Amino acid sequence: MITLLIIADDFTGALDTGVQFAAAGTVVRVVTDTGYDYRKADEGVRVLVMDAETRHLDSREAYEVVWNITKRAMGCGIPFIYKKTDSALRGNIGSELTALLDASGQDILPFIPAFPQMGRITREGIHYINDVPVKDSVFGKDPFEPVTCSFIPDIIHQQSSIQVEVIKEEDGDNNKVLVEDTQVFDDGPLSRIAVYDARSQEGLTAVALDLYHKGRLSVMAGCAGFASVLPGLLGLEGRESYAPEFIPRFLAACGSVNPITKKQLDHAEGHGFVRIRLTPRQKLDRGYWKTDEGQTVLRKWMLQCQMERRSILDSNDYDGTDETMEYAREKGIGLDEVRTRIADSMGYILKNMVERGLNSTLLITGGDTLLGFMNQINVCEMEPVCEMAPGTVLSRFKIKDNMYQVISKSGGFGTEDLLVQLADTILDKKERVLC
Repeated sequence: MITLLIIADDFTGALDTGVQFAAAGTVVRVVTDTGYDYRKADEGVRVLVMDAETRHLDSREAYEVVWNITKRAMGCGIPFIYKKTDSALRGNIGSELTALLDASGQDILPFIPAFPQMGRITREGIHYINDVPVKDSVFGKDPFEPVTCSFIPDIIHQQSSIQVEVIKEEDGDNNKVLVEDTQVFDDGPLSRIAVYDARSQEGLTAVALDLYHKGRLSVMAGCAGFASVLPGLLGLEGRESYAPEFIPRFLAACGSVNPITKKQLDHAEGHGFVRIRLTPRQKLDRGYWKTDEGQTVLRKWMLQCQMERRSILDSNDYDGTDETMEYAREKGIGLDEVRTRIADSMGYILKNMVERGLNSTLLITGGDTLLGFMNQINVCEMEPVCEMAPGTVLSRFKIKDNMYQVISKSGGFGTEDLLVQLADTILDKKERVLC
């Protein structure tokens, strides 16, 4: 029976949160069908993660999706529901948190957005990325979904009029700081979101214990950071670890435009990775890959990736250029459509390589790219296995009767040398991976 439902807004986020429970020994499934029948989950699955794909929806649509998912879960008697938010607070934060609270019928929603392991902390209600307020970080310059506020109540109130309060890390529950005017509802008690400060893993644990003892974990919100301290409290621990096997060849497929990922790619290229870059036409022309030229390119890239031990497939333009957006403007392609077409193209390329017998350990960066690949291969369910590094998840999935592995990460996660470290682990077995 499902004990915990996690509602994520993108695919990589679904995996990096679900894996926190898989690492503790719980059987976890990630699904992309928002109409999934909770009662038909495989026996033994205790944690279900639903990729609701609400990151790029408008706020009203996002509200409705989360409200409906939550309402069905409540009707099925799932005891714990967790709204997974982006660790940099991109997406429909206010509308989705409000939807969870409204559908659950609870009076208060604890929101703990910190992820100290990845440099995301919350102090006095302000969210920081590596000690920089989030709106002043690289996430404030995101071309698709820039974060324009750092004070979390302000972020929530961009989409919701719900009352928000900040719980300072040193204050405890008896010293709540009300940061906005209250809103009184005619049909019941005051509903509110409580934003909790946390600056360390110990801080997250303290919040979790406090909420556990007060019986406030039935509905909650946060990212993978807070999820990491929940398995023991929710009784979601189990099996022993094992050592996965890897194909001794490494292909990193990147669809993220995040500067953190770009630095990782540049570093990897400088340390022996062969880098294949897509042209604007290859990224954006719907029919390109079905042409003779497109098929010839696919065969060439497939051969190249089979010959090289370390390869990169990159959808980014060269530094200092904006060729893709210039091409999009010429063709009348809007920004959202650019994002979708790049994900579809990357997904098609990877599907083609897998069908041709790609013999590589595959890393996919960016939730849109990962979902594009899963859509192309008609797979809607995945099992997170373990973390290869913080925020970098090894998962497995089935195509027909064959089991495959894929590593994934959000574009904003990881150190500059992450790809090199992963390749060293996989190819040279410099470190034994336990899952």
